[in-house]
Amino acid sequence: MDKLQMLALAMGSSWASGINAYAVAFGLGVMGRLGYVELPVELEWLEGNLMLAATGFLYLAEFFADKIPLFDSLWDSVHTFVRIPAGAMLAGGAVESMGPEWQAVAMAMGGTLAAGTHLTKAGGRALINTSPEPVTNWTASVTEDAVAVGTVWAIFAHPWVVVAGVVISVALMIWLLPKLWRGVKAVFRGIGRLFGGQPPPAPAGQAASSRKEGD
Repeated sequence: MDKLQMLALAMGSSWASGINAYAVAFGLGVMGRLGYVELPVELEWLEGNLMLAATGFLYLAEFFADKIPLFDSLWDSVHTFVRIPAGAMLAGGAVESMGPEWQAVAMAMGGTLAAGTHLTKAGGRALINTSPEPVTNWTASVTEDAVAVGTVWAIFAHPWVVVAGVVISVALMIWLLPKLWRGVKAVFRGIGRLFGGQPPPAPAGQAASSRKEGD
């Protein structure tokens, strides 16, 4: 494995793990097991029978769970403790031949990438779940599945595309995450007012009119 492919594996696998860690682990394991690619030594455990069975089953479970409105947000919350460590482990394993110092750097960067995509996905899903119709949710989930699986394939087929795509996505996440966070906070404030029995705030024009009538 040359250095470009190693970089693509570290960046692409950790980035995609923030979307669907089970799809990434299962995809890498299957490709390695069938001999399509040669995984680094520290990632060969993904090819084991038990690991393939576990990641395959969990990927199937996430495929369905991720398409149930509201439950998908609960699933995302729990998987904060799965996707980020998985991204760090895969990135570290990808550069094992470069020594422990580079592994430590790769794990830190991989965990950060996985956290960014995970938070973007979770925030986007929380906003989508404010809509009662399920079609948008299903569309988002299928798109995410396709992106995760496609990234695993592209890591070895088109490593430059993966590296460039991850760099562009990081720039987009830096721009998008604050907006998603504001939207999610607005949703939670609305839920708090609903259960607290407080009326929603009146528009500025209506509030001014009410003050004038009171005067």
